[in-house]
Amino acid sequence: MTETITILQSCLDAINAFLWGVPMLCLLVGLGIYLTIKLNFIQKYIVKAIKLSVVPDDSEGMVSNMGSFAVAMAATVGTGNIIGVSTAIVSGGPGALFWMIFAGFFGIATKYGECLLAVKYRVRNKKGEIVGGPMYYIRKGLKMKFLAVLFCIGTLIMGCSDTMIQSNSISETLKATYAISPLISGFFIAGFTGIVIIGGVKKIASVSELLIPIMVGFYLISCFYIIVAHVSALPAVVALIFKSAFSFKAVAGGVTGVTIKEAIRYGISRGLFSNEAGQGSAPIVAAAAKTRNPVRQGLIASSAVFWDTIIICTTTGLTILLAGDWQSGTKFGASLVSDMFKQIPYVGPFALSFSLSIFAFTTLVAWYYYTEKAFEYLFGSFYDTFFKFVWVGGSFVGSFVAAKFIWTLGDFSIALMAIPNIIALILLRKSIFNTTKRFLKSELEAADNL
Repeated sequence: MTETITILQSCLDAINAFLWGVPMLCLLVGLGIYLTIKLNFIQKYIVKAIKLSVVPDDSEGMVSNMGSFAVAMAATVGTGNIIGVSTAIVSGGPGALFWMIFAGFFGIATKYGECLLAVKYRVRNKKGEIVGGPMYYIRKGLKMKFLAVLFCIGTLIMGCSDTMIQSNSISETLKATYAISPLISGFFIAGFTGIVIIGGVKKIASVSELLIPIMVGFYLISCFYIIVAHVSALPAVVALIFKSAFSFKAVAGGVTGVTIKEAIRYGISRGLFSNEAGQGSAPIVAAAAKTRNPVRQGLIASSAVFWDTIIICTTTGLTILLAGDWQSGTKFGASLVSDMFKQIPYVGPFALSFSLSIFAFTTLVAWYYYTEKAFEYLFGSFYDTFFKFVWVGGSFVGSFVAAKFIWTLGDFSIALMAIPNIIALILLRKSIFNTTKRFLKSELEAADNL
């Protein structure tokens, strides 16, 4: 069994190296740049988008626009905002943070476009629920059923991988900090997960709305404490970020000298993994929002990239560069961040374990909704109860299984999601532009009147 997993690991590593090579990263960033230009820099309306996200809308839908936004944030803001940023800096040097922000800026336009399409092409299922996402705008807008099925298969694999990844992150954190057995952690993770998902998207949205402000606020305050403690070094760190982002000479990284090539590669890839722009996951919950038109929800959904990458990932990166031992070559991922948080008196270990655990748990329950809708598209809603048991069981098993293979499988499944979605965004680009022209002015005026 171990030998089989090793072989599969090697095969998936080779496939992922191809799928997530330069062509894919250029395609994702290039799409964001193209949409940004054609949409006349939709990013300039980010403040108005944030204002719209907190205003109730009684239009048709399953959850409030804030609830939809909260679920998208719950799925997007996860361990990648902490561990992912640290691995990007160690592997790509300080310049990786610049390229992560670069990818996030243009990712705002991509997220806007895919969530707009999700609302425009959403439908009612047999249970009377309003559903949507890439599988629906691929099927209805392009009549390409094969691509819709491929997207759903990728979402299923990603979801099942992600539930184990997130529960493993929680259990490992609690084990390292408080010596809690993974079996005990797994029992409680599975129990809380079951309680939340049994209530469907409305329960997931209400829990996300409650936890997202708490977890983001607590984490940012912890990081700001560390930044203020090292504020005298901040100008030099900012200068180092820009220098290494554009330097063709080796700048010290975690293990060896890294150049602009590594900075771009790790910064863009980790940034896209974190904010999920172009992946096609967020449109699934955007389609469930109570919103009066596609543009409003597109704007609201795009602001998640701003919070995820421009705010949270940037804060994490600055904290690591100011206080983390990122140049040692011996610290990586969780161990690097753990040492950094120990600088906070009394509550440092708790701050990290709490942040990681809540980040992972909210991602776990939010991704249930994404995966359930992909499962429903492929097999219908008859097996919904069975799928809930599978998800709860996966959250328990993931707490004590080795995560390396699951992470590799997750990278592969993201590509299966992204490729059909990117094709759809390119082919349906005129639909994005025409819908924007129709509704954008009225939404901007509505935001100005708030």
